[in-house]
Amino acid sequence: MATVVIGESRLSRALSYVWWPVLYVGGLYGAYLALGSARPLLWFNVVYLSLIAIIAVLERFSPHEPLWLAEDGETGTNVAHTLFTKGLVQIAAALVSTATMATAIAVQPQTHPAAGLWPGEWPLFAQVALGLVIAELGLYAAHRIAHEWPKFWRFHALHHSVERLWVVNTGRFHIVDTCFKAALGQIPLYFLGAPLPVFLWISAVTAVTGILTHCNVVMRTGPIDWFLSTPRLHRWHHSKLLEEGNRNYGENLVLWDQLFGTYYNPDRPPPADIGIHGRIAKGFLAQLVQPFHRRGVREIMGDDAAH
Repeated sequence: MATVVIGESRLSRALSYVWWPVLYVGGLYGAYLALGSARPLLWFNVVYLSLIAIIAVLERFSPHEPLWLAEDGETGTNVAHTLFTKGLVQIAAALVSTATMATAIAVQPQTHPAAGLWPGEWPLFAQVALGLVIAELGLYAAHRIAHEWPKFWRFHALHHSVERLWVVNTGRFHIVDTCFKAALGQIPLYFLGAPLPVFLWISAVTAVTGILTHCNVVMRTGPIDWFLSTPRLHRWHHSKLLEEGNRNYGENLVLWDQLFGTYYNPDRPPPADIGIHGRIAKGFLAQLVQPFHRRGVREIMGDDAAH
């Protein structure tokens, strides 16, 4: 597909304020329809892939950073990580959630909603909002640990090794990194006895937010930056400079970044030169194995030992 860059006309500027809310709300509405269907997993994947396709087209016609349109040879690897690591872990988590809810009374007698720990009488929207805040604390902790503890950075560096942000590398995560974040984000909800729809909705919100925060589309999000994770905030998070990159850990919300002092959004454009100072192996299997041997760890860490 040929690349056509729209100039900063009145129309393109107006659209830059529209893309994020339209795609975010549209993605969540699609999730609502999918989760209410007879085959929720199938239809949610249809919604997810459709949203990716729309964003991929927008990236060609209205790129935030034209330099990020250049091919980096990692597309196939990124797709493999999305399908075989992050994707499979999310499916497994959904299946585990289903099984757990089906046996909650036997497995969690002290934490089942009947015990009063989870406000099951609240409207579903309020339960999902509460679940997001609780899950975000675990996701925030996991993400911050992955940046500040070298033993975890060796796995998370794979995601930060990209030198351009675009919708296809959203799912570029090492399986250890993905499992760690899923565990810290979901285990508190299990013990509180949150119902299955809350888990499914948190997964849906996280999926939609993730492809938007990594997209290479001109999006102006204004005051939304103070509450939700947005492309602008996440571009700062991918900076090579530690004082910029070790910020904005929120997956969906920036509540915990605000409270713990890691929120970062200066009044200037985020960097286009992103990545890490170490070196990541080429190829899907090599990247999975690299963090487990000394030479691979030395290559990953490079000058990033301060993480």
